[in-house]
Amino acid sequence: MTAEISGVWDKIESMINDFIVLLPNMILALIVFAIFFFVGRSIKRAVRRLTRNHRQSRNLGLVLGRLAQGITVLVGLFIALSIVIPTFKAGDLVQLLGISGVAIGFAFRDILQNFLAGILILLTEPFQIDDQIVFKNFEGTVESIETRATTIRTYDGRRIVIPNAELFTNSVMVNTAFDKRRMQYDVGIGYGDDIDRAKQLMMEAMHSVDEVLKDPAPDVLLMELAGSTVNIRARWWIAPPRRMDDLRSRDKVLSAIKEKLTANGIDLPFPTQQILFHDQTEETDGDRKRQREGWPAGSGEVPKPRSISGSLRQLIELRSQQDGNG
Repeated sequence: MTAEISGVWDKIESMINDFIVLLPNMILALIVFAIFFFVGRSIKRAVRRLTRNHRQSRNLGLVLGRLAQGITVLVGLFIALSIVIPTFKAGDLVQLLGISGVAIGFAFRDILQNFLAGILILLTEPFQIDDQIVFKNFEGTVESIETRATTIRTYDGRRIVIPNAELFTNSVMVNTAFDKRRMQYDVGIGYGDDIDRAKQLMMEAMHSVDEVLKDPAPDVLLMELAGSTVNIRARWWIAPPRRMDDLRSRDKVLSAIKEKLTANGIDLPFPTQQILFHDQTEETDGDRKRQREGWPAGSGEVPKPRSISGSLRQLIELRSQQDGNG
């Protein structure tokens, strides 16, 4: 029993001595890794600072900065492991990464998919920071494009975080991709109004708005003969194509069109319905030549209402006739 305790103690003492021997190397390895980690962060910030004022290379700067940081940290990790374990070789690290890569890939498939999609978005640049995009039910300004997700700020002051894999594999509408943007709105006039005159007035109204571009010029098109209106579509261009410019131009254009049309006697009707009531108490019920509600009166005379007793008497007479014929 004493020999076993002595053997266990010797092993513990040996482990403690080995740890004390390795302690300076471990401290040095931690210092080296910390230096490489902070150097990597500094390189990332420097690259982003250099490309911050260049819109076309901003996303590329993000990619290069993150890749430089990752490579720097990986080199620091390799050097730190070499200090702690002098027999550690580069081939051992490659083998370790290869063995664990499959397991990591299955365990973090979604994370890796978003990471790869983020890199592709940053490289291909379908949209950039400060662009205004529409994705499914979300619309807003792009705040940041990270390797995992993209953050947009909605117009009502909310933040939406969208995984990059969804953005890369689905349709995204970029409202600020070009310098100009066309707006449109359908205006309904009455069937009795002059269409050409209404078009001319709408063109004059749009030309009077400063936010409407002269080139490309605005235009109007007859689009639909609806149930109670003749719909004419007004189309105009704005620049820049941001959301605030859209709302401002829409407010002024529609106000100018409404004032111009109403001032010149053009009707702006609203949907109407005609409801015909069928009075089943009249003695002319069922006679389309004499019935008033829904059918024209043939002789011009006003039918008299049928009393309840008269209706019952007529019903009894009809039953008697049917029984006699039967």
